[in-house]
Amino acid sequence: MPRRTLLSAGLGAAAAGHLGATPVPHKTLVFPRDAGAHPDSAIEWWYVTGYAMDESAAAAFGFQVTFFRSRVPKTQNMQSALAARQLVFAHAALTDVKGRKLWHDQRMARSSGAEPGQNPNDSAWTSAQDTNIQVRDWSLRRQGPDLQARINANDFSVMVTLATSQPVLLQGKNGLSQKGPDSAQTSHYYSLPHLQVRGELILQGKRYAVGASSTAWLDHEWSQQIMPPQAVGWDWMGINLFDGSALTVFRLRDKSGNAVWDGGSFRAQDKLFIFQPGEVVFKPQRSWKSPISQANYPVEWVVRTPADFYTVRALVDNQEMDSRASTGAIYWEGLSEVWDSNQRLVGRGYLEMTGYASPMRL
Repeated sequence: MPRRTLLSAGLGAAAAGHLGATPVPHKTLVFPRDAGAHPDSAIEWWYVTGYAMDESAAAAFGFQVTFFRSRVPKTQNMQSALAARQLVFAHAALTDVKGRKLWHDQRMARSSGAEPGQNPNDSAWTSAQDTNIQVRDWSLRRQGPDLQARINANDFSVMVTLATSQPVLLQGKNGLSQKGPDSAQTSHYYSLPHLQVRGELILQGKRYAVGASSTAWLDHEWSQQIMPPQAVGWDWMGINLFDGSALTVFRLRDKSGNAVWDGGSFRAQDKLFIFQPGEVVFKPQRSWKSPISQANYPVEWVVRTPADFYTVRALVDNQEMDSRASTGAIYWEGLSEVWDSNQRLVGRGYLEMTGYASPMRL
């Protein structure tokens, strides 16, 4: 079946975020200011996912680098420079496609909100003006027009530069993305799809130079609450399509598995189409049961969107993340391939599924 005509009204691609209890006032996003932290919001994350092939084409990997910031309400008025006003968490993972194995690690730190160097007890700091996040020896920083991720984990390292190849993609209504039936359930949210990856991955001491066909995706989102009260988790996909298009789809689920809210976007060339509630439908096709959490995760989906019907298949079934030592959640996060309604391989990206092991609570 040919790609269907998009049903939603389009917005032009612009240069320039998860979930809100009082109405969220819309503000025009300005960069690089809004690429940095928003410490007055309750929660925020920078989320990088990518596909990397080594230069010899002998090995392929998926990688995830995520930094979370959480505001601590009870410490905001404390005068002490030692007060932990913000908590910062970091997750990183490397999927070895050929070895069919996921490697992951996590970090946790606190921040007083002081400038770098003012408080030697701070082990994390987020810049309010540009992307500059560090948790101990892990970091995500902007260097000129590029981003640099530096992760030294127990069994692997991700040392990559992410070069922008497309304009910022504003999700929702000019960067204000609704996440529930109540208009207060809103986040500020933008993406950078089709980031060009170059650098090095290290897995158990073996080095892999990556580049050429390697691509990544950045999501940056901030809000006052994580999701509607009736939701227990969400399913999300960020897909770099081979023709240069970018597909975002998500739904928030209740305890019965029904959609509380859904949405997403499709950008092709200079046209951005925002999906309306009810236009995105997730249908699970195959599941995998975790031997650790006993959760059943759908690792193959058919997703109906106004752009097309897509089949999304995990490249490795076991890509479950156990982050109970930091954020407390167990979730599935993994590299996937995407096929269109004509059964053509049309892209790769990441699938995230939360709330399957237990209701999602950050």
